[in-house]
Amino acid sequence: MQQLLKWTLETIRADEAMMSWLEEQRFEWTAAAAQAIRQIVEGRTIILVTDRERQWFSTYITSSLNMPSLDRPIMPIICLEQIYPYYDDITGGEKIDMLTDMLSMSYGEEYFFWYVGKGDDRRSDIAKREDSSFLWIMDEDFQNSFPLRSYDKLLDIKLLHLYRIFDKTLNAVLFGEVAVVE
Repeated sequence: MQQLLKWTLETIRADEAMMSWLEEQRFEWTAAAAQAIRQIVEGRTIILVTDRERQWFSTYITSSLNMPSLDRPIMPIICLEQIYPYYDDITGGEKIDMLTDMLSMSYGEEYFFWYVGKGDDRRSDIAKREDSSFLWIMDEDFQNSFPLRSYDKLLDIKLLHLYRIFDKTLNAVLFGEVAVVE
C-alpha cells in the first residue's frame, strides 16, 4: 500500500483536469483529507455546511458522493440546512452548543463537519469549534484547514478539483490502495 502523500502527488500529476495548482498545496491537502477520510472509514456521518455562495457546491457534493455508478459503500452525508433550516439564525456559543447537542442526540459523537466557504461567515463558526472538522476555508488562515481565496477567478474550478481528488482518495482508501495513517 502506498502512503497518502506520495499517492496524492502521483494522482495530481497524472490527472487530465490540470490540477497542478494543487501540487503546491498537497501537504495541507493531505493532512486535512486524511483526517476526514479516516472519520468516514470509522463510520462517522458527514454534516456538510457551506456559506451561501457555495450552496451549489453542497448540492454537487451530496448528489455526487453516493452515485450508484461508483460501486462503493454509501457514505452517510447530510447538509446541515436539511437537519435544521434555521441555522442562519444561530449566533453565539450558546446557540451553537444547542445545535451540537441536537446533533449529538441524533448521531452520538459519530459525526464531523465538512465546511466550505468564507472564514468570516457565521456558518463557519459551527464547524470551527470542532477539531475534527474538514475545513475548506476562504480568506482566512485557520489551523488544520485547507486555505482558499474567495476572489480567485478559478475558485469554482478549484473546488471541483478538490472534490475530484477527495473522491479519488476516498476510493483509494476504501479499496486498500492507499494507507491513511495517523
